[in-house]
This record gives sequence, structure tokens and C-alpha cells, in this order.
Amino acid sequence: MGVFDAIESHEQVVFGVDGRSGLRTIIAIHSTALGPALGGTRFYPYPSEEAALTDVLRLSRGMTLKSAAAGLDLGGGKAVIIGDPRTVRTERLLRAYGGVVDSLGGRYITAEDVGTTTEDMVIIAKETRWVTGLPMAHGGSGDPSPATARGVMAAMRATTERIWGTDDLAGKRVAVQGVGKVGMSLVKRLTEAGAETIVADIDPAAVDHAVATYGSKAVDLDEIFDVECDVFAPCALGGILDETTIPRLRARAVCGSANNQLATDADADRLADRGILYAPDFVVNAGGVINIAVEMEGYSVERAMSMVDKIYDNLVAVFDTAEHEKVDPNTAAVRFAQRRIEEIGTLRLHLEAGR
Repeated sequence: MGVFDAIESHEQVVFGVDGRSGLRTIIAIHSTALGPALGGTRFYPYPSEEAALTDVLRLSRGMTLKSAAAGLDLGGGKAVIIGDPRTVRTERLLRAYGGVVDSLGGRYITAEDVGTTTEDMVIIAKETRWVTGLPMAHGGSGDPSPATARGVMAAMRATTERIWGTDDLAGKRVAVQGVGKVGMSLVKRLTEAGAETIVADIDPAAVDHAVATYGSKAVDLDEIFDVECDVFAPCALGGILDETTIPRLRARAVCGSANNQLATDADADRLADRGILYAPDFVVNAGGVINIAVEMEGYSVERAMSMVDKIYDNLVAVFDTAEHEKVDPNTAAVRFAQRRIEEIGTLRLHLEAGR
């Protein structure tokens, strides 16, 4: 498949380089039907340029669905910087990247993601105003991870209510794959809610912290798929639910913060066939993008958290749609988002045409 075949579903894909800093970046704008494309910048040592392109295309499409399903007037975009942020991150590289963002004239608005921080956004903002997720000291909303975790908790309560008839998480056993910023915040909230947590992560220090601070049980990275639990919560990178891992799950539900958890759309059917309720990731993990979207309007913690908590209602609507239309929850969630894009996106085009 050629590059143009790969990107044909997207509005625009931009490749940026800066020889002096070593910047290699790809920005993918999937859709601006509902508004400017908002999505974070992932800084990651991809094994190849093809892998980076595949990731940014999948992530940007997911952002379109995420914003639409959350009821935001924003489109979907994403950016990746190829490289290890621990060794190649420099002011020059980040500012050069900011220049690439600025060249899009506001069609794409960036924020932090895996491998980037709120402080990185401050540096990027020296070259472009199309940045959100800034630290509170700079008038922003700060780290969006707690908001994402809060949204996952809201979704997990909705999932629990659908299966057991109560949204009380006390006594539930949750296997958390990945205890980074979002995963650790989720473990904290689950512990406070009376749930038991089992954790696995590539970083031994993060696992040790979860065990020592929250009483989590630790298992090996691969073993997490085999843990007997009520909810399996993927909170690391995507593509982990496939034809080899799904048969190993011993959970009643999947509900976590990772993007693109399903390796293919067929994996939604595999989960359904096993009687495992899947809470679609782009509905569940919308708390972060909701939080930074509020920042664009003038940040209010109360308004942002109120909107994040509505993820509970959004997921209930998805589950209801799935039951009514007799489809799996992932298909229902995609339809839920696409209907809003078609209804409101068309209206937006008409309004712009009349100006």
C-alpha cells in the first residue's frame, strides 16, 4: 500500500523535519467537520517511519470519534515525533515542532500525550498559539491525566452497573495493564472506591509504587491477560486485544484508558462472543480531551469535571444503542459519534457558507 492509499481517509497529513535538531514529525488531521482538530503529541521511538505513520493515522481517527462522542465541537488530529524523548528532546527540537504546528494555521491544536509533558507545551507555545494543556502557572489546565482517570472511573461505574445492576466498585477486582500517569491515578481512585487492583507495567518502579502505596498485587507483563478479575483495564499502548490475547481474558468487562485497544474491528466481535462487555476506548478515555477543551474556553475545574463525569451517561447511551440495534458496543459507539458528525458537521458547513 502506498502513502496516499494509507492517508486517503484523512483531510491532511503533514511531515516535518529539522536537520539541526533531528526533528522528524508527522501531524495527521483526520477531520475538522466539527471544529479544529485537537489531539496530543506523542514522542516515541518508533521502530520505523511506517510504524509512526500507522500509529498517527489510527490515533487521529480515534480523536475524531472521541471528541464527537463526548459532544465537543472539535475535530480529530494527532501528532507523533519519532525518537526517544529521554535522549533527543531539546528546546530546538520542540520549538521546530511548534513551527510545524503553527504552519497549519489552527487547523490542528496540540497538547501533551505519551512522551510529552505540560512543560514541553510551554516551549512549543513559544512558536505557536495552537497549544493547550499548559501548566496552571501558565494559565492552562495542567496535566490532563487525572481527568482521564476520573473519566475511566465514571465509565467503569457505568460498565459495572450494566453487568451487576450497581455502579458500586467496592469489592470488584480490576486488572490494570500499565500504571503510568493515567493508570496510577486510576489505581488510586479504585483503591479509594474499595476495589482490589492487580497491576503490570514495563517500569518496575511504577509497579513497586502501586504495591507499596495502594496495596496492589503485581504480576508479570504477559501474565496480566490471565488474571481472574471483574474488569480488565488496558492503560498502556494500543492494539493489545487480538485473536491471541482475547481468549486468555478471565474478565467480565474491558474498560481502560489506552487508545485503540482493539487490534482490528473484528476483535470487538471476539469479545462479544466470549460474553465480555467492551467499553469502547474512545468513549471511556475522553476525560483528558474534555479537560483541555474547557481550557480553550477559559478553564474552570468545576465545569471540566462536570463534563468529564458525563462520560457515565455517554457510555450508558452507547450500551443502550448496542442493545437496541443488536450490535457490539464498539460498532454502536462509532455510529453514535458518526451521527453527531453528520448532523452537526453539516450544520457547521452551512453556517460557514452563509458568513
